[in-house]
Amino acid sequence: MSPAAPTGDQPGNEPEGAPAPVPPRPPAPASGVLQHLLPSDPSVIAGYRLLGRLGAGGMGVVYLGRTDNGELAAVKVTHADQADQPDFRARFRREVEAARRVVSPWAVPVTGADPDAPEPWMATAFVPGPSLGEAVAAHGPLPERSVRVLGAAVARALAAVHAAGLVHRDVKPGNVLLAVDGPRLIDFGIARTTGETALTATDMVVGTPGFLAPEQAEARTDAIGPPADVFALGCLLAYAATGRPPFGTGAVDALMYRTVHDEPDLGGVPAGLLDLLRACLAKDPAARPAAERVAAGLVEDAPGGAADWLPAPVVRTIAERSARMLALPEIDATTAGLAPAAAAPNRRRFLTLAAGGAVLVAGAGAAAWAAFGGDEKSKPPPPPRARKWTIGVQADLSGPAKDIGRAQERGVRLAVERLNARKDKPFTLDVKVVDDGGDRSRALAAARTLTGDRDVLGIVGPTSDYTAFTALPAYDEARLPVLTVSAGLNLLINPDAPQGVSIVRACPMHPFGAMALAYYVQAKTRSRRPGLLQERTDDTYSWQYVVGANFGFKQGGIVPTPRVIPGGAKQLERVLGEMVEAGMDAYLHAGLAPSAIRAAKTLDALGFRGMRITGQHVFGTEFLTGAGKAAEGWIVGAPVVDPTTRKEAAELIAAHRTAYGTVPAFYTGEAYDVTNLLVQYVEQAAKGGRRPDRTTLAPQIRKAKYAGAMGGYTFDDDGNLNGVGTFMYAVENGRYKPLEFAPSGPPKAGGS
Repeated sequence: MSPAAPTGDQPGNEPEGAPAPVPPRPPAPASGVLQHLLPSDPSVIAGYRLLGRLGAGGMGVVYLGRTDNGELAAVKVTHADQADQPDFRARFRREVEAARRVVSPWAVPVTGADPDAPEPWMATAFVPGPSLGEAVAAHGPLPERSVRVLGAAVARALAAVHAAGLVHRDVKPGNVLLAVDGPRLIDFGIARTTGETALTATDMVVGTPGFLAPEQAEARTDAIGPPADVFALGCLLAYAATGRPPFGTGAVDALMYRTVHDEPDLGGVPAGLLDLLRACLAKDPAARPAAERVAAGLVEDAPGGAADWLPAPVVRTIAERSARMLALPEIDATTAGLAPAAAAPNRRRFLTLAAGGAVLVAGAGAAAWAAFGGDEKSKPPPPPRARKWTIGVQADLSGPAKDIGRAQERGVRLAVERLNARKDKPFTLDVKVVDDGGDRSRALAAARTLTGDRDVLGIVGPTSDYTAFTALPAYDEARLPVLTVSAGLNLLINPDAPQGVSIVRACPMHPFGAMALAYYVQAKTRSRRPGLLQERTDDTYSWQYVVGANFGFKQGGIVPTPRVIPGGAKQLERVLGEMVEAGMDAYLHAGLAPSAIRAAKTLDALGFRGMRITGQHVFGTEFLTGAGKAAEGWIVGAPVVDPTTRKEAAELIAAHRTAYGTVPAFYTGEAYDVTNLLVQYVEQAAKGGRRPDRTTLAPQIRKAKYAGAMGGYTFDDDGNLNGVGTFMYAVENGRYKPLEFAPSGPPKAGGS
């Protein structure tokens, strides 16, 4: 039995006194990764044949549907039990009516709906591009011209909303989709007629914190009108220009307060946009310009006939998704709808491919077609060139885990050099490295750089938990195998959802690493009152360690004494003193290196001599140098083996000395091993001179039984490492002395 690990935010943690949030509603029509239908999903809704899932939420699912004439649509379906709730059908009917009343080339149109069906549904035209939020997260802020074109189009869409007597009330990056011919405003789920209050409870905040007006933040229902949408548009454009919301991020109540009382942070906004954005973000609704005036103040030109209003990386993302829509399985070839669609303002040089609902730039179409796939008979043949395939590395080379990232990069390079040096090599390999700096805001863009290269056959990395979590959807979307030796976050793989289908994790999940520490305490001491401290700077990691350790101690019949301190290790010294005074006889630290350094010094000063043990995110030179003599005797568990203790690593050590003049650092050997494992399957897939299909590699690697320089590797069906995977070290004379693998369970009764 494995410990129950957290899977996300839990209810009941809302700030006291915070305004009531809007109840959840079905997800908006999306343009993201297409997921397979579940056995319980219908195959047809009305006249739409369902091809896959675009998104899902607590109240419904959005499917990708296709009509008989080949047109694609986003079909939003609500659950039957939701339809039985009071006022639900009235709300859903209102959403359909609101969306139908808005007539604008920059708003996604409704193509069908039935609010009275047992499971109410609505279909809108499908836009294959990413949302503004996805694009900024992946590729960074937009240039000024892009922001102007974006703002002018969305302002015109809002003008149409307001002309229809409506207020959108949820203008945010996720509700603006990017297409090559301009953006599209979506989701009228909480739009209402100006002055309407019957279906909105008093004191209910409607909208998305960070992208709502002060009158929305204060739930002043009577004051919410078209100016609220203009304020949200100002927030949206500031985000597009800078990559961050103008009132910051964080707790909902703090966001609400800053929206009402603080001035927006417009640092980094181009000077030519500042005056207009300040006007949009006025606290007084009467001081904000109308949407038409905003559009007039932004227009330099409309989106051109090419996708030149967007940066090239965003265009590539749109082209990639468009090509995938054209290649969807089981879409019958059609001739209907091949005539050009109704033209939006100033659209030029576009070819509308109605069979896939995709828009490709004529000028860049050949390049996009060749890069992302299309009809083999119609695309131009690529020029001949020498074949070289590539192993990708996504690593932190300049951030907090740069030592680990650099060690892993070296391991990959040495494994690739090993193949390239073979006389019987079937091909040569390159290494392509992308540095995400350990910054999750850069992680998705790093992944897109690698997935966009068709010659990249697999990835080693990412280095860190949260960069892996952010990047993984891109790798899942491309079905590109990802082998990580250091990302132990349990949320990377969800067996109950199509998440983590590409990852192969050659390290234990954090809860299992913590279980190993608890087992080690029991195996090596007679502790009956172990102390367990959770330090919440990295709340997810420390909580997973607490869950795993509690489970491990419980199996041995021991109930630890748990304490929790806030992020930044506030109150650490006082709490440790209380734990020692209460008779703690062993100490397990669930936190990061800075707090572990302070804990080591405090326990040393208190004269505590029981076992002091901690885990993966403390293992490293920071703890040794920071704690100094106080670190002596600490036990640290980590998912790595000292290569100098392995005779099987002799070849690796010799190669590393030749290339870098030293013995390999920790994590180099594990990266070397998983690269050799990946190369083995690439070589099998390339037999007979075939081009390896990278989308088939991850399932095969998960079935591997591989003996590497650092030991043996096998994985379960979900790609997790089998076995303990945690090695124990004692700090001795300022260095980590290898001990042994952690035990796989608590000692038997009567053991020491």
